[in-house]
Amino acid sequence: MSQEPKCPKCGKENTYFDGTLFICPDCGHEWNGETAEEQVEDKTPKDSNGAELVDGDAVTVIKDLKVKGSSMVIKRGTKVKSIRLTEEPTEVDCRIDGSSIVLKTCFLKK
Repeated sequence: MSQEPKCPKCGKENTYFDGTLFICPDCGHEWNGETAEEQVEDKTPKDSNGAELVDGDAVTVIKDLKVKGSSMVIKRGTKVKSIRLTEEPTEVDCRIDGSSIVLKTCFLKK
């Protein structure tokens, strides 16, 4: 009998292979069996087209965005200069009309 791997999420050994994925019935996690080294996520921020973003880049907003807690709307096509990367790879910090705003990278293009 083959030794099933431990669940990478909860660490329990009660796992099984269903033909395509390993499944942990304790926490419900499913994975394809690659080791943690092979599943390293790419933490580099990317815009909506997949271009890598760096501090100081100039980007364009690709969709009208309503700003939470404000009546302000950021119009499509607004150019944003000198973005700053945050700890979260899906967000960037910038200044628009004198206000400091955090934008999701999926709404930006380089």
